[in-house]
Amino acid sequence: MEADEWWKSGVFYQIYPPSFQDSSGNGTGDLRGVEQRLDYVALTLGVDAIWLSPIYPSPMIDGGYDVSHLTDVDPLFGSLQDFDALLQKAQELGLKLIMDFIPNHTSDQHPWFVSSRSSRLDSRRDWYVWRDPAPGGGPPNNWLSLFGGSAWALDSTTGQYYLHSFCKEQPDLNWRNPGVESALFAAARFWLDRGVDGFRVDAAHWIMKDPQWRDNPLNPSPGGYHKSLGEYDSQLHLYDKAHPDVHGVYRRFRKLVDGYPVPDRFCAGEVHIYDLEEWASYYGKELDEFHMPFNFSLLNSPWEAASVGKVVDDLEDAIPPGAWPNYVLGNHDESRIATRLGPQYSGPAAMLLLTLRGTPTLYYGDEIGMRDVDVPAAKARDPWGRKLPGLSRDPSRTPMQWDGSKSSGFSKAPPDRLWLPQAEDYRNRNVARQLVEPDSLLNLYRRILRFRRESQALRLGAYRRIATAPRDVLGYRREHRSECLTVLHNFGDRAAEMTVDEHCRVVLSTRRAREGELVEFSIEVEPCQSLVLRAVQAVTPPSWSRPE
Repeated sequence: MEADEWWKSGVFYQIYPPSFQDSSGNGTGDLRGVEQRLDYVALTLGVDAIWLSPIYPSPMIDGGYDVSHLTDVDPLFGSLQDFDALLQKAQELGLKLIMDFIPNHTSDQHPWFVSSRSSRLDSRRDWYVWRDPAPGGGPPNNWLSLFGGSAWALDSTTGQYYLHSFCKEQPDLNWRNPGVESALFAAARFWLDRGVDGFRVDAAHWIMKDPQWRDNPLNPSPGGYHKSLGEYDSQLHLYDKAHPDVHGVYRRFRKLVDGYPVPDRFCAGEVHIYDLEEWASYYGKELDEFHMPFNFSLLNSPWEAASVGKVVDDLEDAIPPGAWPNYVLGNHDESRIATRLGPQYSGPAAMLLLTLRGTPTLYYGDEIGMRDVDVPAAKARDPWGRKLPGLSRDPSRTPMQWDGSKSSGFSKAPPDRLWLPQAEDYRNRNVARQLVEPDSLLNLYRRILRFRRESQALRLGAYRRIATAPRDVLGYRREHRSECLTVLHNFGDRAAEMTVDEHCRVVLSTRRAREGELVEFSIEVEPCQSLVLRAVQAVTPPSWSRPE
């Protein structure tokens, strides 16, 4: 295996620290809690790498994405020593660890911004985006915050507006000032020197804006991508993010990351761009930007064979030669899979995500079918949701359901002291219960991950669509050297008969009882079922032929 293939062949697992495990009893998850659960992640579940959402010092206005110190740990989660212990345990278990890296903005409580807003003459004034009011007063242009309202906030001290693409407490950094790049790159080196395996770069395409500060045009067909974003959808966001100069930044960032060759480090970018050609440009012309820009295209697809197949085929066509694809079905910003698609599709979604060509990322709790939780307004945390209730991300960030005890094994604190409410179904939907149920969703994930680890075809093999599959069935081959697998997903509500050219055995199924089944000439794929078949030596004489 080539040195860089750990991130190609591995499976990533996103941990949202405040919701994973509380070791202190204060109702909020922490780093010691994550360390305590790493055996589950590495050994019981069987993934290869963890992505740790933000743990930096923060006022926690936006779930830790409002960072007030780039090279430390918030006391809510522990200390740098706790982080080092977690990293050491991960390494002992063979887990890679990547961190969230947040370059677009800081907290308004970061010392840089406190200094910047103190005076127009301050040495860090130009580290953030400041503009005079428009002629006649008001914001400098029509740019909108993703979280609602204008993206500009007037600072009474200096009489200028500062840009905030998200919350007003998250001022945007000015990446056209070389001091900003130098400081952010130094922060990245701090964590790489400490031993982390790389970064997931938050809001990666936002960091470079139009230097002419032009107004965004109106959107003639508002409606959002995979979900409505309210007022934000009223514009075409041509000028407030993704200026072409962004690529120079990430070429330099990639060079920094590649400067740590043993072990090879990794960087992925959160790039919510839905024009595939533009999205794919974040790999870099020479594959010298992100190892992977995260691919969210499945989130926009109706859950049907033709639509999902087109998403996959279009992606395969769009990525540059030599680039490696990836897929995401859930994360801390999206509704849970079991809620968004329906619980009956949790198993097929797992099979799809883990058998497509490319690197998959799982979100904590999806492996047990956790669902969105209705969070009362009095307990809401998400600033987006408080401003626009239909867009709250709190429902998909609730505490991990480990067992059926009070507070679901997540914390010793009583349920009313948890940082977000736990799901009502935690007694029946939890890790402990599903581990002893052979047909549980968790054990399906474990079977797929175990098989995937042993299968070169699934980890590194080519992808080839089966054009002759029935209408409601998405079928494809995964092939590597002598290993050939056939993967079938029935998205329909009726059984479908699928012709096969080889003598096969079912090696994986969303219905465990079918595993081991021998297949000759054709197989019935049940509704809402996924199967993986492996060719085996025929048990009939070599002269057999397919019956008419």
